Amino acid sequence: MTVIATAGHVDHGKSALVTAICGTDPDRLAEEKRRGMTIELGFAHRVAPDGTVLSFVDVPGHSDFVRTMVAGASGVGVVLLVVDAGEGWKAQTEEHLGIIGLLGVRRGVVALSRCDRVDAASVESRSREIDDRLRAAREEGINVEWNGIVTTSAVTGAGIDALVGALASAVRSTDTDTEADVLGRPRLFCDRVFTMAGAGTVVTGTLEGAPVGRGDTFIVHRTGDEVRVRDIRTHGEQVETGLPGTRCALNITGHGTEGLRRGDVLVRRDEWWDTSLMDCRVDVLAGSRPLHRRSGYALHLGTAEHLVSVRPHGD
Repeated sequence: MTVIATAGHVDHGKSALVTAICGTDPDRLAEEKRRGMTIELGFAHRVAPDGTVLSFVDVPGHSDFVRTMVAGASGVGVVLLVVDAGEGWKAQTEEHLGIIGLLGVRRGVVALSRCDRVDAASVESRSREIDDRLRAAREEGINVEWNGIVTTSAVTGAGIDALVGALASAVRSTDTDTEADVLGRPRLFCDRVFTMAGAGTVVTGTLEGAPVGRGDTFIVHRTGDEVRVRDIRTHGEQVETGLPGTRCALNITGHGTEGLRRGDVLVRRDEWWDTSLMDCRVDVLAGSRPLHRRSGYALHLGTAEHLVSVRPHGD
């Protein structure tokens, strides 16, 4: 099952479209309601008419929350890129497109939102603008395969069925051509940690590598503490086994649940190793400054962020 992340400039209607598709508002915090702006990761899902499960991670669009956006988009296979028909392509749209390209997201759908606010000529003009921007991005090495531009309105419902169909097609294609997972061992980067009355600690994330079953034991890689899986839920349904590529909520118990946070990763003991040094190939987006030998860079790995020093080869 492929997870879909939203992307796009702040206040272009990402959360409204997810609500229109799923019937669930991904903005769950009181502050988000008050500010009318997504500031945390949100989650929702629905089953398309053909049976394809659309599992969404809704991310913030504001530039102040880029780190949260990266955490939400990590590990997903499809992106829903949202552009307001009135405002058009913005700087944050460009930045989010660059991020999803660097993360290796392979397929996407563009939603031209709030089309009820503009005339047909404006919709056509915006669609051409988006085509030009995506073509330029491909020339710069952002190799996302786009499954069309869908004109939509979360207010009137126009285009929502077409958007569901386009997303379902992208998910099916991604599920079909996904290579066998080479990890062969489970790994779950936590993107949310909370406590439920009567249940205890729950962590959520997109499972990688191998299935997870009730009763399995893991370590919190940051601390080495051991935890045990008491319960597994996918999209609110209790399951015996969590499968790779799915959104999983794990109810865990053990001393290691204290102090868990976003960015922690659950793995099996002795299946992963620590390192403080690695060689990387770095792709630099057009217009970005080249890397220099210095400290203070941020390395995003899964849902975690680490401060690192960089030394380009040859220095």
